[in-house]
Amino acid sequence: MSPTVMATVQESAPIPSDQIPQAIKDSVNSPDRPADDRSLDAGRKPDQMLAFFGIAPGMKVAELFAGRGYTTELLSRAVGPTGKVYSQNSIEGWAPYSPVPFPEKFRKSGEAWEARLKNPALNNVVPVRKAFGAPDLLPVPPGSLDAVLMNLNYHDMALFKIDRDKVNAAVFKALKPGGFYDIVDHSAKDDSGIRDVSLHRIDEKFLVDEIQKSGFKLATASSALRHADDDRTWMVFKKRGETDRFMLKFVKPQ
Repeated sequence: MSPTVMATVQESAPIPSDQIPQAIKDSVNSPDRPADDRSLDAGRKPDQMLAFFGIAPGMKVAELFAGRGYTTELLSRAVGPTGKVYSQNSIEGWAPYSPVPFPEKFRKSGEAWEARLKNPALNNVVPVRKAFGAPDLLPVPPGSLDAVLMNLNYHDMALFKIDRDKVNAAVFKALKPGGFYDIVDHSAKDDSGIRDVSLHRIDEKFLVDEIQKSGFKLATASSALRHADDDRTWMVFKKRGETDRFMLKFVKPQ
């Protein structure tokens, strides 16, 4: 674990199964979740993620860079009919905000996301079809969200040269005081910064420092997605679900 994180918070152990809230267990184990999603669960451990981030019925949350919508659907089920999920994805319009063209594989992911959101079970999801550079990235009143998540995609903002400070400021503005900015990402080697984002990895210490500069404080961290045998040198898609990943919970101060 990086020195910055160790000096700031104690990384918690995985949550025992009998302490996972029933609403989260029901969300993960829903028999009507897509088979492709369920096939990712062993590596991603969504019950640990949702429980660690404290996702509960009635919450108002957002996901940035939703991809195919795996996490969006879990959030939708976990917050239930009294909650709301703002699912941000951008399959068009990157050119004004980034010098890097939008890859075709992400366009296909966006199309899969659009198809997923037609499921009536996800009627508490508000699609947000905005690029990261949009001034109204999260179309909610300031101070109204309980949590904002980014699952395995913070590194992509560096890869595609997105203005991360602007995104983090938008998240800070949208969250309630005491609300949480929740990040999961693939570990790069310590002190590598954004050098290895082409491997879809990012240095944990670098990320912590960057997000804390936006006004957040690191509240807690989890070891649930750690893989000590990962030397952090290979492309993450070679062995999906086997990377060393950090799971961090940042708080907007009261």
